[in-house]
Order: sequence, then C-alpha cells, then structure tokens
Amino acid sequence: MRWLNLSLLVLFPIAWFAPLMRAALLPLFGMDEISVITGLQTLWGTDPALALLVTFLAVFAPYLKTIGLALLQFGLLSRAVLPVLQFLGKLAMADVFLIALYILVAKGAGWVTIETAWGLWLFTLCVLTSILIAWNAGRIPGKERPSND
Repeated sequence: MRWLNLSLLVLFPIAWFAPLMRAALLPLFGMDEISVITGLQTLWGTDPALALLVTFLAVFAPYLKTIGLALLQFGLLSRAVLPVLQFLGKLAMADVFLIALYILVAKGAGWVTIETAWGLWLFTLCVLTSILIAWNAGRIPGKERPSND
C-alpha cells in the first residue's frame, strides 16, 4: 500500500492536467478540452471565492491527504491524525461529484455537447484509491502491519 500511495504523488498532478471532458457549444463547433487546471484558470477569472474552494477540493485536499498517509505509513506521523486525513479524502471526493453535476447540468441544457475524457477516469481512480488506502490504514489498530511492498 505504501508504494501505491506514493504513486498517487505522481498520478494526481497528471490527472489535474489531463482532459476531464470535451465541450462545445452545439455539435457543429470544435470541442475544447477541459482539465482541472484549465477549469480552475477560468474559474479564477470569474468567481475567485468558488475558485479557491474548488482549488482546495481538487488540488490541495487530495495531495495533502496523500502526503499525510505516506508519512503515516513510513512511521513519521502519529496515527492520531488519521481522522483528519480521512476527512480530507471525503472533501477530495466532493469535487468529482461537482464535475459530474456540471456535466449533467450542461447536458440538460441541450445546446452544449459534452464528452467525458480519460482524465476524468484517472482523477476519479486517484481519489478512490486514496480513499481505499486511508480506509486500509484506519482498520489496522496500533502500528501499520508489515508490508511486502
């Protein structure tokens, strides 16, 4: 589990820059790729308060949780912080829900074409893997069990 968690330190940044979806106004026009980073850039220009919240949920919460779990797994952080790390994981999953909600709203408008892209699946996989790692760390009382990693 340690190495899987450490792989998230590389996979999360890839997922932030990967295309989450392709969107176009009517199917006649070219599709623009939207990633977490391009979405945040647009959001910072229109609504800084919402951009700050989404930046925390999409970037900082999952990355801080991953770093915290790595420190915990290598015995450099107290297990007392595990509830905080699990809470960060729940916040990180909230942004995947928001992206899904945006897709549903935009598709319901009828004049916007949206296709999901591979980055959405990668980002979702990273968040779910992080939740699984935190859950596994929480089930083991005391110190983490020895690993064959």
